[in-house]
Amino acid sequence: MSGSPEVSTAIEYDGRAVCALDVSDLERSLKWYREALGFEVVHRLDSWGWAELTTPLPGINIGIGQVEQPQTEGGTVITFGVRDIDAARRHLESLGTRFDGETRLVADEVRLATFYDPDGNTFMLSERVT
Repeated sequence: MSGSPEVSTAIEYDGRAVCALDVSDLERSLKWYREALGFEVVHRLDSWGWAELTTPLPGINIGIGQVEQPQTEGGTVITFGVRDIDAARRHLESLGTRFDGETRLVADEVRLATFYDPDGNTFMLSERVT
């Protein structure tokens, strides 16, 4: 028997996931997510201060909701696997994106770089070492 065993669940997933984040300024954040990460708006609900953006990953979207005081401490860190972490980092830094220190090598397996959106939501770049 090869591969992973099938997981049985009563939940019938449809292949989509939305990671929802708080932001203080919807327009500023939409601009940053488009320019920095290349995301595109797929749904916007101005009356709720909400927008959903596509990512390059099929079925994974980012939702941003405008609130007075974004809660960005702790919680989940969305990690994007990239082919060239140095190029990705240079692009983000050229837009003024703040990073948490240098790119790190972990166990000779993966290189990681932590960065933040304009409100301090934490993201990470990950490049597998071959």
